[in-house]
Amino acid sequence: MPSLDQMKNSATKDTKNIGGIRRLLASLPDKPGIYVFRDAAGRPLYVGKAASLKKRVRSYFRAGGARDERIGRMLRRVRDFDFVAAANETEALLLESNFIKHHHPPFNIMLRDDKSYPYVAITRREEFPRVFLTRKPHRPGVAYFGPFTSAGKVRQTLEILGKVFPYRKCHGTRPGRRTGSPCLNYHIGLCLAPCAGKVDAEAYGCLIKQVERLLFGHAGSLEADIAGSMEKAASARRYEEAAFLRNRLLALRHLLENQQASAVGLGSLDVIGLFSKDDHANIQVLQVRDGLLSNRRSFFLKNVSGEEQGEILEQFIIQYYSLPIGLPAEVVVPADFGEPEAIRIYLSKIKGSRVDVRQAVRGKRRKLSLMAAQNAELALKQDILRGEEKRARPARSLADLKDSLGLDRLPLRIECYDISNTAGVHSAGSMVVFEAGLPRRSHYRKFSIGAAGPDDYAMMAEVIRRRFSRKRPGPGGATKADESFAELPDLVLVDGGAGQVSAATAALADLGLSEIAVAGLAKKREEVYLPGRRGPLILPPGSFGLSLLIRIRDEAHRFALAFHRQRRGRELSSSILDELPGVGPSRKRAILEHFGSPERFMEAGRDELEAVPGLPAKVAREAYAIVHKLG
Repeated sequence: MPSLDQMKNSATKDTKNIGGIRRLLASLPDKPGIYVFRDAAGRPLYVGKAASLKKRVRSYFRAGGARDERIGRMLRRVRDFDFVAAANETEALLLESNFIKHHHPPFNIMLRDDKSYPYVAITRREEFPRVFLTRKPHRPGVAYFGPFTSAGKVRQTLEILGKVFPYRKCHGTRPGRRTGSPCLNYHIGLCLAPCAGKVDAEAYGCLIKQVERLLFGHAGSLEADIAGSMEKAASARRYEEAAFLRNRLLALRHLLENQQASAVGLGSLDVIGLFSKDDHANIQVLQVRDGLLSNRRSFFLKNVSGEEQGEILEQFIIQYYSLPIGLPAEVVVPADFGEPEAIRIYLSKIKGSRVDVRQAVRGKRRKLSLMAAQNAELALKQDILRGEEKRARPARSLADLKDSLGLDRLPLRIECYDISNTAGVHSAGSMVVFEAGLPRRSHYRKFSIGAAGPDDYAMMAEVIRRRFSRKRPGPGGATKADESFAELPDLVLVDGGAGQVSAATAALADLGLSEIAVAGLAKKREEVYLPGRRGPLILPPGSFGLSLLIRIRDEAHRFALAFHRQRRGRELSSSILDELPGVGPSRKRAILEHFGSPERFMEAGRDELEAVPGLPAKVAREAYAIVHKLG
């Protein structure tokens, strides 16, 4: 395969518009390859594969080339393009996969796969390999099996595997403990104790190979091998060994019973089903391993409008199988997929051995393909409903709040206030803003509070006065330019009960803003307090209105606490420690870690100071003398 530098032919950079791009189309070869559309800043917008670069790229700029609104939006931003000629379509697929993974173009079909899926990992480069759960399948020298949809199922599988195959359970690259004695797992038969020399590397390696065979899906042959070894041990009257193998066989069968469905006669394969609607699609991958339908994975895709079903599946396959982890020897695609030969060659190169790509035309493959397609349709419809529900939730929450709190209008803008302090020290206030039920973080504000003593009510009143004084016109009608204070809220929410509500209400009344609604939310029972109401208002648990209030209150609490910690840390960093000779940042950090606070340091005796790790005795004595001289 030629290098990218040899294959790449870049369009000139003086292109200003689509008209300029049309003049470059003559340079396109009638060869397979990939093309990269770029914006004015040179950022990739879309990476595509073509059997003929000349025909494919030109099709975008003919009349009607924008097949749908998404392609039209992309073309309006295109100011340049590159192309990379390839020897064949399979090579183009590899290039397309690499470019998409590297650049993440915004107009390409993308998997919406938020989870980091769990894998079973085996450390092959270690003398005595480990078997463990991980979510990071990218370390060299480690074999990965999966991915799985449930970490709980993986842990259960590993627990049973550990009983079937007594591999070591310790975490280090070298087996064993510092004492050199075997751990409890050895004494209860769950480890062969390589740390104590109870098993050599060759025998241990054979055990790990059996684990790999099972994870590769060859459970049937492994079960037969263990059963055969058990019968031989029993015939030779090695009854203890036969009993051990019997227990291993029972545990293995229990593991296999956890599979979900049977697809006897199909071996190991992946069955892919697709359903698309508008700009979204769902793809289901049914994983059949050793004749058992053992797992199902669901993927949501976006940016699919205007794409053919075959193109969507092709894009999915090159992203999903970008690593050979869990890639079986056969992949089943829908019957109308088209010519799968290029995909077959591509997957075979990824895996390093032959991978068959078969269309689901008849028989069990057809039934599984229909099952996958039906599940994809159901999953996408559910996701669409879930999205509609999520979009409707803020409006429902605001309507619920208006009715529950007896407000005159929808509380489209809600400001929430909280106080955080430690016995009145380093006091901090927060203001968070939600508009139309969603956070508007650019309007969040922090307040350093100067109120004396641990008086939460006085601090709340101070914050309210300072915020709403900024709304009132200054001398000559001028106002301070702060977008967050330029608009009055429909509801002021305070973190607290009747006392905080009274303080906020009084502060607003002093400023002539009594028309602003005020409410408080107390943490203990999530009770709502309103001005002039005797006793709290209890909203139904789980109601839309209460859920929104809790979310806003918790956000205000988080924001206030973060600012309080920031203030406390800043003050500690500018303490008496900064004035001591011979005490730099590292020694200051050592003192604070040792004593916990500057106050505790100032109370310490000379012997205590000399015991601080990393602090020389001479510096400790000088510090003690200066502190006590200052009193």
